[in-house]
Amino acid sequence: MSFDIEHMAVLARLKLTPDEKERLTDQMGTILAYIEKLNELNTDGVEPTAHVLGLSNVFRDDEPAEKPLADHNPISDSPAHNKGHYEVPKIL
Repeated sequence: MSFDIEHMAVLARLKLTPDEKERLTDQMGTILAYIEKLNELNTDGVEPTAHVLGLSNVFRDDEPAEKPLADHNPISDSPAHNKGHYEVPKIL
């Protein structure tokens, strides 16, 4: 299998030194050889999965509940408020 590490670097927008090119060429060759080995596996009858574990939705049921802050006015907790609005310093 052949590949061009310089072409891959251009696609990834990387500037590689000659040492990096040599090292990455060896590493990419190892990775691609392993992928070829995986391609030899018989996967007939194996359904594709998005995750190796069977996951299920863990959310609680959406049920209406009382509003815990229904009687509380957060504006009254602010350091400065006027007529139901927060007061903040002017920024010019």
